[in-house]
Parts: sequence; structure tokens; C-alpha cells
Amino acid sequence: MIILAAGDSSRMGGEPKQLLAYKGQSLMRRVTETALALKRGPVVVVLGANREQIVPELAGLPITLVDNPSWPTGQASSLKTGLAALYLTHKDIDAVLVLHTDQPMVSVGLLIHMLEVGQDNGTGIVACRYDTQVSVPALFSRDYIAELLQLEGDKGVKWVIVKHRDDLTEVPFEAGAIDLDSKRDVDLFAQAQASV
Repeated sequence: MIILAAGDSSRMGGEPKQLLAYKGQSLMRRVTETALALKRGPVVVVLGANREQIVPELAGLPITLVDNPSWPTGQASSLKTGLAALYLTHKDIDAVLVLHTDQPMVSVGLLIHMLEVGQDNGTGIVACRYDTQVSVPALFSRDYIAELLQLEGDKGVKWVIVKHRDDLTEVPFEAGAIDLDSKRDVDLFAQAQASV
């Protein structure tokens, strides 16, 4: 599993969104513990901007932390950094699950369902559908690792998903639309939680 957490949260005014709290935990700690709870192989966390502030949030967790000095160039560099770290330690991986930190509603149940769907349907990609897009969390069979490693700049996993729709199974995940990218997103999410 690869958790991409290298961005600088530019739309948050410089405050690392990875450290936003949800249910008493930072988003960073929450998604990492969710990935670990799956107990399906190693977890690699890719950091870049705000590394010094984020690292303490991951203290004591059995993960591999890697730095991506090229994070300003776009998501592709973080993905490649994570894949390289994963592949160096586990050359026999059959698949890779890619997660972001800013989707607070991702659960262990969702990830287990994605793995089961991948096994049952035999497709090379399982990705989540919300709003009008299909994106992360996304599961790729090892057949796609070489292609993921060739991405450049802002081309992320979504680019590979769209290109291979014939080998894709979609998993509905409406809560995936909750994506805390800006202060406004955070304020709206906080208001929604308060009214539940």
C-alpha cells in the first residue's frame, strides 16, 4: 500500500491538511492506521512538504517512510517514489493499493471490499466512483506497476484508470467526494459532522 502525503496543502494557506483532525486523530494517522488494519502487506508513506511536522504523527507505526524531494513537480513523482520503496522491499507484490490522506471517510471495510472485488472480478484495476469521477482509493495489479512508474508531472493514478476502463471494476464510494483540499472544504465538513 502506498499513501501519498507529500503535497504542500497550498489551498489550505500553508497549514498541512495531513494534520487536520477528524474524530480525535489527524487525517495522516487515521489513513495510515486504516491501511495497517487491513493487514495485507507493507505500508509505504511518501512525504515531501511539511515533513518535520508530519513525521511525529506516524511515530510507533510499522511503516516505511520515504521522502520525495521532487514533490513540487506533481503527484507522479510521489507515486514513483512510493512504488520504488515498495518494490525494493517486496519484489513479489501482486498488487498495489494507492491512498490519499484527504479522504476522511475511507474505512477498512471499503478497502477489504475493494480487494474482494478485485479477486472476484479478475480485473487489473479496482477504483472508487464518487461524484463524476473514478479515482483513489485505487487498486492496481502488478501488471500496471511499470505503467505507473512512467507517469510524469501531474499525471496521477486517475490517468491510468481512465486509459484502461476495459480492465476496470468500479466500487461506489459516495463519501469519497469528501476531499479536504481547501479551508472551505474543511469548514463545510466540520459543519456537516456537527449536525449529524
